[in-house]
Amino acid sequence: MNKGIEIARGKTKVLYENPGQPHQLVVAQTDQISAGDGARRHVIAGKGRLAAQTTARVFRLLNLCGLPTHYLNGGEDDDDNEMVVRRANMIPLEVVTRGVAAGSFAKRNPGIQRGTLLVPRVIEFFLKDDAQHDPMISPDQIVAQGIAAPQEIGVMTELARLTFDILSHAWRKRDVLLVDLKIEFGRLAGGENQGQLVIADVVDNDSWRIWPQGREELMLDKQMYRNLAEVDEAALENVKRAYERVADLVGTFPVMRPGMVAVIADAPPQVERANEIVTALGQVGLPTVRHVASPATTPGYILQLLQQLEASFARLIVVAVGENDLLRSMLDASSSAPVLDGRTATQPLAMQCAKLFGLEDTVLFGRTLLMQANARSSVLHADASLQQPTTMPTGAAVG
Repeated sequence: MNKGIEIARGKTKVLYENPGQPHQLVVAQTDQISAGDGARRHVIAGKGRLAAQTTARVFRLLNLCGLPTHYLNGGEDDDDNEMVVRRANMIPLEVVTRGVAAGSFAKRNPGIQRGTLLVPRVIEFFLKDDAQHDPMISPDQIVAQGIAAPQEIGVMTELARLTFDILSHAWRKRDVLLVDLKIEFGRLAGGENQGQLVIADVVDNDSWRIWPQGREELMLDKQMYRNLAEVDEAALENVKRAYERVADLVGTFPVMRPGMVAVIADAPPQVERANEIVTALGQVGLPTVRHVASPATTPGYILQLLQQLEASFARLIVVAVGENDLLRSMLDASSSAPVLDGRTATQPLAMQCAKLFGLEDTVLFGRTLLMQANARSSVLHADASLQQPTTMPTGAAVG
C-alpha cells in the first residue's frame, strides 16, 4: 500500500501519512505483542496480519450497522497489514464495556462473583497513561480535566454499549461469550463531518475477552499471553493459533444473510400504502418484492405466489396490506413464514421485520439497535428543549 512519512508509532502499530489525502492515514500493524504496559514484550510472526484482518473486519461490520468509525478500507492479506482510516484527533481514554464480571472489575468488586453476567452493561473509562498504568477515571474528572465534554461522554457511552452488543450478538452466534471490550474514540481532524466523534484506533484480539462456550479456560484472546508462566516458542505458537482462529471467525461477521420481505397488497388502491412500507424497509437495508393479489377475486394466484416466494427465498417475511384482515389471515394460514399486518404504523412495522431477520443477521441486529438508540435520543432531545428557560418579551409583566 502506498504511504508517506511515518507520523507516530505505538506498541503494536505505526501511523503514516496517506499521500495526496491530508485527512487520511495509513495504519500498519506490527508483529509485536505486549502486556503489563510493555513490561512483557515478544514478537509473533504474522500477528500484524491477523490484527489488521480482525480490526478491518470488525470495523466493516460496525460501518454496515451504521456506527461512525474512522475505517475506510484495507486490512486484508494483500494490503501488507495496513488499512486506510480517516485522520482523527484521539481522545486519551480507553472505554471499556463489561458484560461479565472478570479482569480488574472482578478484583475491584469482590462482592460480585467472577463470571456473573452484568445487566445492564457496565461502562468504565480509563486514562491512557502508561506511567500511571492507565488509571480509572470518572466522567466528572474527564470533564474537569478538559478531556471531553459531557455530551461527548454520553455519545461515547452509547456507542461503546452499541458496539459491545453488536459484537456480542456476532460472537453469540458462534457459541462464544464476549466478556468485555475496550475501544477508543477520536474527533475527525478534517474533511466531511470534521469534529465528529468516531470509533477509532483498532479493535482486534487484544481488545476483548472472549470465552468459547462461556468457559474461561477456553479463552482465545490476549489474556492467554498475559497468563503465561513461561514464554517459549511453543507457547507463542499456541497464542498465534488462537489469533488465527479469531481472525477467521470475525471474517464471517460482516456478512448479511440473504432474505426477502414480500409486500402484498389486496387491491390496486393499497399499492400506495405498500410503497410506503417498501420505502421504510429500504431505509434499514431490507430487500423487498411487491405484488397485488386479492383473496376475493384471485385466491388461487395468492397460493401460487406464496409457493413461489417460499421456494425462492430461504428467509422470507410477508407483509399483508389491506383494508381488512382477510388477506393476512389467508396468507398466515398458508405460509410457514411470518406474516405481518400492513396496517401497523410504518416505522414499527419496519422495525419488526428488521428484528425478525436480526435474530440471525448481526448487521440487521446492529441497525435495529441503532434505530432504537436514535429514537431514544430524539425523545431526550425533545424533552431537553422543553426544559430550556423561555425568554420573556421586553416589557412583559410577570405575575
